[in-house]
Amino acid sequence: MTASNDLTGSSDQWAPPEGSQPVPLRPINKLLIANRGEIAVRIARTAHRLGMGTVGVYSEPDANALHVDSVDIAVALGGETAAESYLRGDAIIAAAKATGADAIHPGYGFLAENAAFAQAVEDAGLIWVGPTPEQITLLGDKVAAKRAAVEAGVPTTPIWEIGDDGAVPDGVPMPALVKAAAGGGGRGMRIVTKPELLAESILSASREAKAAFGDGAVFIEPYIERGRHIEVQIMGDQHGHVIHLGERECSIQRRNQKVIEESPSSGISEATRAAVCEGALALARAVRYVGAGTVEFLVGESDDGQVINFLEVNTRLQVEHPVTEEVTGFDLVEMQLRVASGEPLAISQDDVTITGYAIEVRVVAENPATNWMPSTGEITAFDVSDNVRTDTGIRAGAVISPNYDSLLAKVIAYAPTRQDAARSLARALRTSQVKGVDTNIDMLVATLGERDFLAANTPTAYLGEHPDVLTPTGPVGDDRVALLLAAVFAEERRTRGDDKHHGFAPSGFRTLRTQGQRQTWTDGATEHQVEFVVDSRSAASVSIGAWPTPIDDGTLTTDERRRIAVRLLARTDEREVIEVDGVRHAVDVAIEGETVRTRSAAGSVVFSQLPRFVEHELDIAGGGPVCPLPGTVIAVHVAVGQTVGEGDVLMVVEAMKMEHKIIASAAATVGEVRFAVGDRVDQGDLLVALEPVE
Repeated sequence: MTASNDLTGSSDQWAPPEGSQPVPLRPINKLLIANRGEIAVRIARTAHRLGMGTVGVYSEPDANALHVDSVDIAVALGGETAAESYLRGDAIIAAAKATGADAIHPGYGFLAENAAFAQAVEDAGLIWVGPTPEQITLLGDKVAAKRAAVEAGVPTTPIWEIGDDGAVPDGVPMPALVKAAAGGGGRGMRIVTKPELLAESILSASREAKAAFGDGAVFIEPYIERGRHIEVQIMGDQHGHVIHLGERECSIQRRNQKVIEESPSSGISEATRAAVCEGALALARAVRYVGAGTVEFLVGESDDGQVINFLEVNTRLQVEHPVTEEVTGFDLVEMQLRVASGEPLAISQDDVTITGYAIEVRVVAENPATNWMPSTGEITAFDVSDNVRTDTGIRAGAVISPNYDSLLAKVIAYAPTRQDAARSLARALRTSQVKGVDTNIDMLVATLGERDFLAANTPTAYLGEHPDVLTPTGPVGDDRVALLLAAVFAEERRTRGDDKHHGFAPSGFRTLRTQGQRQTWTDGATEHQVEFVVDSRSAASVSIGAWPTPIDDGTLTTDERRRIAVRLLARTDEREVIEVDGVRHAVDVAIEGETVRTRSAAGSVVFSQLPRFVEHELDIAGGGPVCPLPGTVIAVHVAVGQTVGEGDVLMVVEAMKMEHKIIASAAATVGEVRFAVGDRVDQGDLLVALEPVE
């Protein structure tokens, strides 16, 4: 498929109300960015290019964050959590007035779709960079947006509204999707496959929506299995013009949150492309939309072709907006700022063409192999290839906390073909350095090279149907051997450096020459037995494989290990340049406690050295599940004396804006509940003491 330059929409404007006054121009001289992280950095970049002064805001943990250094001045909001800082609309407006800012850009998340905040900004005499408060109210309520879409002729499906009593409606076909009426980002959403799970899903989704958006209202709609998530970027000005800038596909998701986005979509027909773009324009015209927005659809397959279902409108800039910028050549933040200041759109629909392909991946501090468990800690290194676009709000020294979401960076590649964009992006990720926390980089690399992905067979069920990409093997052959040996000799170098008495001597100087130093390393899936003799400061002899063991008659089993001649060409705390049987490999290393993270141009692997002697663990009465990461208890499902079974939910902990269920691993009796709703918990805390059932 080649990108099409034909973007539907013969009319790009609605008629201004009769008798309306001309829109006055209000130049923006100083912009307050009411956000943090990569979007705050990205908005500041465009504002500075346009000659605007910038004001940032920050919570206490973000006092030295990258986004604070990316603005001219920044105002402390105090507090640690979002509720104590970035959600304090009154404090943000006060900061704007105190610093002489004349406009506020909310970015995405936090207050971006809060109509009351938008109204308060305008009431304070400031420019709001976004749709009108009335449009946010209408379209921010997904139920109201559905009604508006029907009236505008946009294709959609029926919905079931949930009343204040939370009663479960009858006759809901399965599978169904429980969805928050407010907000977005996958929060307050639950896919339900069995009717008996509907009530709990409504309760859980409502609770999560209340915590995230302050509104627990939810509704139900049919869930299209193996659909495609297609969204259309719209932009309108205050003079009656509205255009779209093509569609994006965001089908590859985890926990209803996007992981990989691209533009244009390679999985829809030209007829569907025209229909979603025209539908988005129809809705935008109907509500007289102003500013940037995204009209989202779910496209499914049927015997008659592709079925289109309107989902919602996001009345803000989207996380994935860079792919649209790459294929259209337009700066969407610049368009937002000019529209907000009263300028008409400088382009018409005929000026919008799509050229080439762009793919964006979200690098998050989560481990896909452990059900996307979030990871917290200090970023000790952050480096991504200059050959791709990287939007980020972190750098070395940044601390990833449970108070905010897990997004570290967005990495975007553009190329004439989709395959070229995927290859370029995969190489940039393979050679990147992000140390200090677990990330999904290896999963992203595996996906970008996977056969179905390259063939654009990417429905929303993609990750569930391709579990292998969540636990990729990584480099193979001698590429993997080089990473293993880099870990071995990085640890050997550290051990020698820490030895204040014998560090001058070669490693293993006290070992008999008939046997080298023996170690066992694991990559989480396979154990690797390594024996090495350091011949000099720059050379070693290595054997890899199961070492010979004595059998009943005292003789040793046949030695079938691989012998490798190793040269250590260059060594620092962060890199081992190692020659394996005459082939040179440059490997970045990071020793973190008991593990060594390794990465080369071939990819990355984390190795851990197994102890030689293991103490037998004692059976401890009163054991139970420990907290997997710092967070806040938001639900307790058990009481002392209660009997639970394997898989029963004990507690729910919220961290990084997501709910994490703590479950029982076996039948047990609850001996003690150590935390209550609202309590803060740390990683490793024993949450519920359990007594085994005899």
